[in-house]
Amino acid sequence: MNGDTRGAALGGGEIAGVPTRFDFRAELPALDAWQRIHLLNVAGAGVSRIARLLAARGVAVSGSDPADLPVMASLREAGIDAQVGWDAERVADVDAVVVSSATKEDVPELRAARERGLPVLHQAQALALATQGRRRIVVAGANGKTSTSAMVAWALRAAGRDCGYAIGAELVGRGRNAEVGTAPEFVIEGDESDGSFVTYRPEVAVLTNVRPDHLDLYGSFETVQRAYDEFLATIPRGGVLIACSDDPGARAAADRQRDRLRVITYGFGVEGQATPDLHLGTPDHRGMVWESVLQDNISGRTLNLRVKVPGAHNLLNAAAAHAVVVHASATGAHGAGGDAAGADATVVEGPVDPALEAASLAGLADFAGASRRFQVRGEAGGVVVVDDYAHNGDKVAAVVRTGAALARETGHRVVVAFQPHLFSRTRDFAAEFAAGLDAADEVLLLPVFGAREEPLPGVSSQLIADRLTTSHRAVGSLEELPDAVVESARPGDLVLLVGAGNVTTAGQAVLDALRAAS
Repeated sequence: MNGDTRGAALGGGEIAGVPTRFDFRAELPALDAWQRIHLLNVAGAGVSRIARLLAARGVAVSGSDPADLPVMASLREAGIDAQVGWDAERVADVDAVVVSSATKEDVPELRAARERGLPVLHQAQALALATQGRRRIVVAGANGKTSTSAMVAWALRAAGRDCGYAIGAELVGRGRNAEVGTAPEFVIEGDESDGSFVTYRPEVAVLTNVRPDHLDLYGSFETVQRAYDEFLATIPRGGVLIACSDDPGARAAADRQRDRLRVITYGFGVEGQATPDLHLGTPDHRGMVWESVLQDNISGRTLNLRVKVPGAHNLLNAAAAHAVVVHASATGAHGAGGDAAGADATVVEGPVDPALEAASLAGLADFAGASRRFQVRGEAGGVVVVDDYAHNGDKVAAVVRTGAALARETGHRVVVAFQPHLFSRTRDFAAEFAAGLDAADEVLLLPVFGAREEPLPGVSSQLIADRLTTSHRAVGSLEELPDAVVESARPGDLVLLVGAGNVTTAGQAVLDALRAAS
């Protein structure tokens, strides 16, 4: 193995001038240059899916994790040597090591890999390796990435394209967050939070929105915007960008790429702005089913777009997915490194295949959702409990608006149990969280889930409480939440458990408490 290959992913890099732990722009070798790859924290959802994808490509895959979770047994059943605990000797005979952003530098196996001069890859780089030679479709944006990625994969499969996918949640009905697939297309949920989305070099990209998120890394919204510009710059000239023109950030980013990319826009339309290529009409809903007229200004067709995952934002996500299936195609040779710079990506103009169009719409109407995206956990005592991963202001507002529309349709209330995620995010966006939560009839505020962060002086859920105008009260711990829900909820109400932390683990306890009290 030559020195360039061994050092392919060593050292840090930068995005938008911000230092990153990994050089996500590094050229990766052909996958067959590495016969044995070892993955750290292999029980994690993101790393475990990459282990399976690499194994499916014929790589001898091994992995370690300190936790003996059920996924370890399933990895072993898939032929992956998954071991519990750390042992530096496990990297003695491997060609490369894969880590996640959460892997600490003091992990013995990582230290040993560094000492041996082995290539150390971030999981996104490993995913790029595993998808070499595939037609990558990457979904990026502050909000809606997971749902849109899931819809793209679902609709492509409904249209007869057995695409691969790797997304941040399981597809309801398939129970998986990744599949290899046999078609050229591979759908990836990009991650802007650590800058890793620049590693994929997609032929087709979807941009849902550009918002001031992850300021703990980027520092300012202007830097966030530059990071998205750098991601879009990795799409080869002539590639396809599908962007939500309702969002000012996505619209501006798309406009900056029009001289080199084929841009398709979608949205409900904004006064004073150009009509979107895929133009949604006023949404209507009956219970969980939402629909809208979709005027396809590329094909000249007027369609009916229907989804059974609630919310106007999901109609936007579905319009983006439909654009991928019906209007974005790519042909051409792929380089060994997965760089599609030689490909000829095209937009399908004019009449489209009616069967393809119908299959896409039918697939989207059948889409059952992604885990923790307005996922109904159950009903007890006449109260429906829904779990959602929303963790920034826009996502929280969309989820609460959707819940309020559903509850009030039947004359009932929506009660939101909200667990803020990250101290820095709570500090920076307390007003936005409060504005989104104010659409609820009552808010139960849990303590901040710090995740990777240490507490910050003066930062707590009280910052949000101070800005709320709707009825609200503090809940001291997750263990107290079931009783708090029983006190607040009435038969017919909708209870939303919202946040990216461990609030999701309270779902069954809340249902049990409601059942016991009824």
